[in-house]
Amino acid sequence: MPDSTNPVPVLSRISSDAACLHQALRALPAERDASALAARITDAQDLAGIALRLFLIRSRQVSRPSPGDLLLLHRVGQIAKAAQDAAAELTAALARAVENQRRQTAATSRRVVLIGPTPQQFIESAADLLDRIPALCDAREWPESPCH
Repeated sequence: MPDSTNPVPVLSRISSDAACLHQALRALPAERDASALAARITDAQDLAGIALRLFLIRSRQVSRPSPGDLLLLHRVGQIAKAAQDAAAELTAALARAVENQRRQTAATSRRVVLIGPTPQQFIESAADLLDRIPALCDAREWPESPCH
């Protein structure tokens, strides 16, 4: 983090990374590429880590936070939670894809019972969570923003 007193560059990076990850998820064939899905899980966890580091830095910088500081911390906490929740959804997608593949491989007949929700449904849920992050990063929406 280059300038810990100014969260705007970090939030801009989080917003950009979330948008890129969202696009990557929309093109991800979960049932066929477990390693790509695992890489997207790591990306979502990295986003959460960046947000949590920003939270720690900002919370330690002010002894008496202003309403703007508290709003920033609240938004950064929401960003971290959305990224962590997206990583959890992607982890569930990976587990479901592997379990369904195992069931197909182990099947002794042509009739295979796959469990749902499907990996793709978990991925769509993760993409929806990531969709919320850019709006949370937009400093123009914050009253008394320390970013202005």
